[in-house]
Amino acid sequence: MLNKNLLFVSLALFFFGILAVQAQIRPDFDKGATYILADVAITGKTTYNAQVVTTFAGLEKGKPITVPGEELSTAIKKLGKLGLFSEIDFYIEKTSNDSIWLNLNLVELPKLNDVKINGVKKGKAETLIKDNGLTKGKIVNENLITTTRNYIENKYRKEGFYKAKAIVRTIPDTTAGNLVNMLINIDKGDKVKISSIEIDGNEKLSDAKIRKAMKNTKKINPIRLFKRSKYIKDKYEEDLDAIVKAYTSRGFRDARIISDTVAYSEKKDRLSIKIQVEEGRKYYFGNIKFLGNSIYTDQQLNRLLGIKKGEVYNGVLLEKRISDPTKPDNEDITNLYQNNGYLFSNINAVETRTYNDTIDFEIRIVEGPLAYFNKISVVGNDKTNDKVIYRELRTKPGQKYNKDAIIRTIREIGALGFFDPEAIDPKFKNVDPAAGTVDIEYNLVEKGSSQIELQGGYGGGGFIGTLGLSFNNFSARNMFKKEAYTPLPMGDGQRVSLRLQGSAFFQTYSLSFSEPWFGGKKPVSFSTSLSYSKQFLNDFRTNNVDRSRSFNIITLSVGLAKQLTVPDDSFVLSQSLSFQYYDLNNYNVGLFNFGDGASRNLAYSVGLTRNNKGVNPIFPTYGSEFSISAKFTPPYSLFNGIDYANLDNLPENKQRNNGTTVIGGADGSQIFPGDYIKQVDLVAADGTVTRNATVRADGPEDASADLSKVDQQKFNWLEYYKIKIRADWYTKIYDKFVLRSLAEFGFLGNYNSARGDVPFERFFLGGDGLANFMLDGRETIQLRGYPNQSLTPLVESQNGTVSQPGATIYNKFSLELRYPITLKGAASIYALTFLEAGAGYNNFKEYNPFVLQRSAGFGLRVFMPAFGLLGIDFGHGFDPTPGRTQANGWETHFIIGQQF
Repeated sequence: MLNKNLLFVSLALFFFGILAVQAQIRPDFDKGATYILADVAITGKTTYNAQVVTTFAGLEKGKPITVPGEELSTAIKKLGKLGLFSEIDFYIEKTSNDSIWLNLNLVELPKLNDVKINGVKKGKAETLIKDNGLTKGKIVNENLITTTRNYIENKYRKEGFYKAKAIVRTIPDTTAGNLVNMLINIDKGDKVKISSIEIDGNEKLSDAKIRKAMKNTKKINPIRLFKRSKYIKDKYEEDLDAIVKAYTSRGFRDARIISDTVAYSEKKDRLSIKIQVEEGRKYYFGNIKFLGNSIYTDQQLNRLLGIKKGEVYNGVLLEKRISDPTKPDNEDITNLYQNNGYLFSNINAVETRTYNDTIDFEIRIVEGPLAYFNKISVVGNDKTNDKVIYRELRTKPGQKYNKDAIIRTIREIGALGFFDPEAIDPKFKNVDPAAGTVDIEYNLVEKGSSQIELQGGYGGGGFIGTLGLSFNNFSARNMFKKEAYTPLPMGDGQRVSLRLQGSAFFQTYSLSFSEPWFGGKKPVSFSTSLSYSKQFLNDFRTNNVDRSRSFNIITLSVGLAKQLTVPDDSFVLSQSLSFQYYDLNNYNVGLFNFGDGASRNLAYSVGLTRNNKGVNPIFPTYGSEFSISAKFTPPYSLFNGIDYANLDNLPENKQRNNGTTVIGGADGSQIFPGDYIKQVDLVAADGTVTRNATVRADGPEDASADLSKVDQQKFNWLEYYKIKIRADWYTKIYDKFVLRSLAEFGFLGNYNSARGDVPFERFFLGGDGLANFMLDGRETIQLRGYPNQSLTPLVESQNGTVSQPGATIYNKFSLELRYPITLKGAASIYALTFLEAGAGYNNFKEYNPFVLQRSAGFGLRVFMPAFGLLGIDFGHGFDPTPGRTQANGWETHFIIGQQF
């Protein structure tokens, strides 16, 4: 018998497939003998269960095994792929007859205990640890060490630290078992900037144009704000391609980079770049033919291509007209086919002839078979019910493939507000050209959809507190299911909002509910709201509140909005019916002439909106939103029989002395209760004048009108119409910069000029655009750089007092340049600069769209799912507010909860 024979199987078997047997081996054993595996003992430094290890290795007791042989080779490969062990060795314990006992010696890789980073601040260190996944208990191997080092060095090199170095060391933890501590020493060094970029060989394009084409690699320029000078290898290589494209777009098809050098100067601590170009000759487009097209005619494709014979050759434009991957919804030939079902189409431009300075092309088209959507699935919606998402999908099983439908679906899911719009990822699965089918799986990441608003601030001369709760993914049908409260029934896409706001002089309570798919079958949105407001008379100079004098408003509204199919399904028609009851109790503040009484406002609103903004509703990067809306009340004056032109002359609307005692008139006459009275200016014998003196009138014809009675009749039921137009565009102009262009117009009119414009529902321009505590139905229009509602035109009354009752016409224009700092689900942050101009007018006679109050400034927006939108703006008003002569200057605006 052979004493214990030692079989050593090194990890080299994992790479080379060789089984080495150590010690003395008999000839027949060396050739591979077959045994019955009696047992496998696990030894070495490992914490894993022996049965689990042997089972995973595929070694089963009582089964035949050849030593050396395929079974051991496979076992080593399986264990090696786990990435858990630094050593995997097999030994023969003993053999007896046809049985064999093996010993598997394992040495586990150490696990991470603690990480310490030197050379950066604590906050940065924590971010690096998180980004690299350096969590306690993680297996520490060479791959982890190398990946961590490369990540850190590349991160800082992208920030301009060209010489950044990271040294990663592991130190055994003597207080525990197989654990190590990781020590990372980071030396960022100084930022290395580019001192010069030299261009040689260029005659057709200037140095400036070539440097402009290099979007990411810039030399030092102290006046450039948005693009720092830094060298990033990957971005630099992209810029070299951009130089070639700059030439290609101007007809120089043969242009190329002959050489480029990047030199570092230790003395100056600067980089210098030298680029040698070869321009070649300028070319022009010749004949362009289409081959293989049967679905679309040459004329249709030529119209979309938009390139004519004789035009300067532009290879970049030609590629974009065929397929532009930077714009998923671009009007190019590839999208023309893919939006009509031809997913498998292939379109290429091929040069067929070059003569002199002219190039002929063939656009070769392989249309392929029609493709249809097969299986459509959604993953990642842990809280939102499937039906809420599936009803928004524009891609249905069995439908002809349409790329635009996928893009539209991404936009619609993002607009729900329940998912991170930046993380929506449609994955193509089971693409089968033979069957003509494709599966689409939409990968989603849930984000918090409910919001809480808890704030306090100073406004209108006092402290204002607000508590708001918005549940944006509510489920009304599960309200009576106890198990659904986690903490509230959620998942059906409904919205419930409760808002309480109050101060020493007013309170507002509101409750609203909306269902985006009323009835569950069609995209018809139902909404309703109820609110109650109470405002007491307040002297803003002294902050004295008189609770015996109040203004109460009850508001109820119900609305429906329907998605249309004509002209296209981006249009939404909305309608609503609202009722407001205004109750005044000795509340004389200048809104109108009566302080006791009531007004009622029954109005029908209709609006048409087209919205194709995408893809993130918080930070749209393309698309637009256009809307036109109208609000009408019934034309009561057409059928109520009241002559509003003569209300002042009606005897019942004339002023009478309501006193209980005889009053001495200013003219010396006695005025008794019930006598008609009037106000006149009396001139005494000495020339002194008494303004608005009360005297006895010679009957009702001579008496002054009681304006409180007149206004009570005019505004018992409000009568008006209101038209508003709004256009909002989003354009990506460079890198991540997005330009928002906005134009607005509003007009409040009346059916009966004798009845006049209502004192409610007016437009107030200026400031942050937040309504704050005003309860008279006014619309506040944002125009930064001026105090809130300060741009309303002045009106002088008959007695000489000046007020700002609100504009009946306004227009506004705005340009806002935005740049995203982060658009992650936890928080979206972007910076902005703006130019704005607008004005309000009392009537069309005063209307002049070119006489505007202008402003400019900058700001920041932060959107967090739990709190909504927060922001701050610093605006400078270049013009005076009404009634002043000096430019307004700087204003600071805090934005809370405003729409995007």
